[in-house]
Amino acid sequence: MTERHTRILDAAERVFARAGFHAATMNDVAAEAGMSPGNLYRYFASKDAIIAGMAERDRATIAADFSALDPRAGNLLDQLEALGRRHLVEEPREKAIIALQIWAEAARNPEMAAMCADIDGTVIVGLAAAISAAKEGGELPADLDEIRFLQAMTMLADGYLCRRAMDPNFDTKTAAETMFTAMRGLAQAMRLQSQDTNQP
Repeated sequence: MTERHTRILDAAERVFARAGFHAATMNDVAAEAGMSPGNLYRYFASKDAIIAGMAERDRATIAADFSALDPRAGNLLDQLEALGRRHLVEEPREKAIIALQIWAEAARNPEMAAMCADIDGTVIVGLAAAISAAKEGGELPADLDEIRFLQAMTMLADGYLCRRAMDPNFDTKTAAETMFTAMRGLAQAMRLQSQDTNQP
């Protein structure tokens, strides 16, 4: 991705956060990026192409970050908290607003739904590999229910983003501490259910 592509995607995020996907125009994006509409179309043929570019950029960033998780390099939950702060807390609120718009659009647009599923899949694969390694290394309980823990983690992150997008007065720091405390508690509490083989 070139510097010009990055500049356009950054401009589009600001425009979409202010006006919404449907109200924003390619002319709006071009003006925000400081270029002519004709020049913009050389890089992206439509708003859908811009949204796809935004989704792919996010997917690539997430893939790189989650593939770097390594329990051998330090406490996994500390690494997850640092990653959560980077993606959920330190990013501007516009990112959360864009995420909420994308999810809403995905409810009616199969292509958008597929992009969301691709990003979710990237997160799950990276998390699952790191959690399995942490269990094997003894950092996390051997009987941790990975499926439920992963589900809880994604629900916490999605809920945080939704609240941040909807509430301009959202207390990001307090909410983040609550979320990370819940993550650490769930890592110890979400154990696999024991099965009594004597039961019929």
